[in-house]
Amino acid sequence: MDALFRGIATFFRLDDTGWERHANPWSVWTRVAIWPALVLALWSIHWIGWWAALPLSLIALWAFINPRAFPPPASTRSWASRGVLGERIYLARKERPIPEHHRVAAQWLAGIGGAGTVVMLGGLVIASPSLFVAGAVTAFFAKMWFIDRMVWLFDDMARDHSVYAAWMR
Repeated sequence: MDALFRGIATFFRLDDTGWERHANPWSVWTRVAIWPALVLALWSIHWIGWWAALPLSLIALWAFINPRAFPPPASTRSWASRGVLGERIYLARKERPIPEHHRVAAQWLAGIGGAGTVVMLGGLVIASPSLFVAGAVTAFFAKMWFIDRMVWLFDDMARDHSVYAAWMR
C-alpha cells in the first residue's frame, strides 16, 4: 500500500511545490468533483460505447493537471488544506513516525475505498447499476473519511512537530 501511495504522489509530481499548490482548497474540491464525473463517464460506456473514452480521457487529464493548476493557498487553515497536508505527513511516516491509531485507520479506510472500487467495477462489468452505485458511494465516502482522518493526523502532528506546525499559515 505504501508503494502505491508513493507512486501516486510521484506520478502527480507532488514535490514540495506541488504539495503546496495541491493544498489550495480549489484543488481539493475540484478533485473531489472528479469522482462523480468519473462514475458517470464510466457508466456511459453502457450508453455510448467506446465514445466514453473521450470524457474518461478529459477526466484523466484534469486529474493529472489538477494538483498543479492552482496557486499555493493564502491560508492552510481550511479543512481541505489540512487534509492534503495530513496526506503528505502520512506518506512521510517512515521518516517521521505517526501515531499508530492514525496509521491503522488510514489503512482500513484505504481498504474500504479499494473494496468499494472493486464492487463498482464489478457492477460496471456485469451492468448492474445497483452494484455500480453502491461501490461508487462506498469508495467516495471512504475517501472523504480518509481525508478527514488526514486532517486529524495533521492537527496532531503539527501540535508536536515544529516542521509541520510551520505549514500552517
